Formats: sequence, structure tokens, C-alpha cells
Amino acid sequence: MNFITCPRCGRECNRLFDSVCKDCFFETFKLVELPHVLHVRICSGCGAYFHRNRWENVSNIEDAVLKTVENALFIHNETEDVEIYLEPREITPYIYQVRAEVDAVVRNEPAHAEAETEVRIQRTACDMCSRESGGYFEAIIQIRAAGRFPTEEEKRRCMVIVRETLVSMKKKGDRLAFISDALEQKEGIDLYMGSMNASRQVCRLITSELGGSFSESPTLVGMKDGKNLYRITFSLRLPEFKPGDVIRFRGKIIQIKSSGKKVNGISLEDGSRFISTPEELKGAEKIGNMRDTVLTVLVSIEDNAILVLDPETYETVAIKKPMSFNAEAGSEIPVLKTPYGIFALSHSDIVQAK
Repeated sequence: MNFITCPRCGRECNRLFDSVCKDCFFETFKLVELPHVLHVRICSGCGAYFHRNRWENVSNIEDAVLKTVENALFIHNETEDVEIYLEPREITPYIYQVRAEVDAVVRNEPAHAEAETEVRIQRTACDMCSRESGGYFEAIIQIRAAGRFPTEEEKRRCMVIVRETLVSMKKKGDRLAFISDALEQKEGIDLYMGSMNASRQVCRLITSELGGSFSESPTLVGMKDGKNLYRITFSLRLPEFKPGDVIRFRGKIIQIKSSGKKVNGISLEDGSRFISTPEELKGAEKIGNMRDTVLTVLVSIEDNAILVLDPETYETVAIKKPMSFNAEAGSEIPVLKTPYGIFALSHSDIVQAK
């Protein structure tokens, strides 16, 4: 085997690296470089950290510290098969010491290097938290109901959908997905929203689950960089009829079972299934609710009719016998009295409604 003499140290070696032996080469080869001190800005409100002129979400302070070191760590471009190990150590709530170890292959030779840095944390407020605390909003969502006031349950469910949607939108990167203010009105709720896109998604999900519709109305509020700035009002209308309502539609008496994109119900006259849409039901007449049912005495049962006592006048009246009717004469049965007659119901309907 032919040996080569290193011109720098005079030792014999098998090969040269940039005209010197391996030991001399790695003495001056900088595998990694890391500044002695690094600074990171972390939002005291939401915990996001500032990186490359933008705020990014992280799960905790240590993650922000490690990301800051990773971004500042320089590794020579001749390296291959790089492995990085970072060990953070909290000195104070505002100072971390981080040791970096790097293993790599350089010109088919294994190489190892270590470096340390001090990461100093600066607490501040991010753009999102600054805007949120300052009452910033891009959109207003007005939650109402067609021809009535929303129920407490409907308002509660709407707010659950709003909060879940905002959490999801924040995870997807919409840092303005927050509520600046929420005002409960007699006729519904007004929500002042930081994000226009999140507001639109909220309206889509509420109407998808609870039914109804929404419209958008933009208002010019100024200009920025030569472009018009708009604030959008989303007018959301929940369906006029809700589960438990009893309506008269095209001559039929219908009990509403569920209401969404489709309205499902059952005929109180013959027990047939009813399916429609909120748009088709415009003009239908609400004549009662399942909460208005009362118990009355079943006098007798005939083939297709039953005799009951009118719950108000106590007169005996004949009404149509419901499907799957199994009560006995002399017992009490639930009925609903409407301007269009008295209708017998099953006990299961009453339990579900109440």
C-alpha cells in the first residue's frame, strides 16, 4: 500500500482531504455552527412564537425553544446521513440552555460535533391576541330564527358549533379565528368574529345541522394598500319550525320530528311519514307543540275511531284512531287539541317531546 505524507503535519495517511490528512482536515472543518445566544419572541397570551416574520402555533415553550435552535443551527452542506440531538435545559422561565449534538458522514467518513447556545425568551403579544384584546372583527354573525325567537337549546348548540369550529380553524392556521364579542339579544345572538373565513364556515355548519339558511352582506370600511376593505354581516336564519312543533301544511296535520336540511315528520291523521324542506314549508301554519299535550279519558274504542273526553269541555267526541293504538277503554291517553280537531298520540311521543 502506498502511503501519502500530509504536507501540514507530516504524518503518513492513505488519502488526502483537500491536500491534508483526515485529522488535519477535521481540525478546521466546521460541521456545525450555532450562535452563542438566540432570542425568541413568545406570545404571553396564546403561546405562539415569532418565526420568519410570522407567528406560528406551538404546543409549549420548549417546542418554541427547540424550533428556534433548529432554525439557527448551520450544518455544512457536504454532510450526509445527518442525525441531530437537542437537549434543552431550563435555567429560568426566560432562559434555556440547549446542547446540540450532530452525527453525520463527510466524504465517506463519520463525523461528530457538539455546540451549545443560550435561548432568551421575550414575552410579548402576537398579532392575533393584540387584535382580539382590541376588539378587532372582520365579520358579524346574526343568529336568528324565521318567524320566532331561537330556543335556549338552539342558542346553546349554535355556540358549541361556533367554539368547535374556531378551534379547528386555528389548528388549520387561521389565527384570527376568535370571537371578539358576543351579544345576546331577545331575538337571537350577535357574534363579532375575527375571521371572515371562519365565520362563513360556522354558518355552513350550523345550517347543515340545524337547518335554515344564511346570507352575506358586505360593508366597505376602508382601504389598505390600494384595496377596499370590507366587513361582512352574515344573517343566519334557523328554520321556522323545530322538532316537537305541530303544523298544518297543505291540509295535513304534521308533527315535526327533526329539522335540518330536510324536515322529517309524521301525520297525526294517518301516521304516514312526512319529508320536506324548510323552503317548502314557508307559509305552513303552526297550530301547536307536543308540550301542549294533555291526558284525557278514553271512553270507548270502535273500528277506526275512538271516543274521548274533550280536555276543555269534557264532552264526548269521536276522533280518528291512531295507528298502533293499544290503550284500553277507561284509561287516560295523551291528546293534542288544535283549531283543527283533537288528535290522539302515543306515550312515546310525549316522553320524547318532554
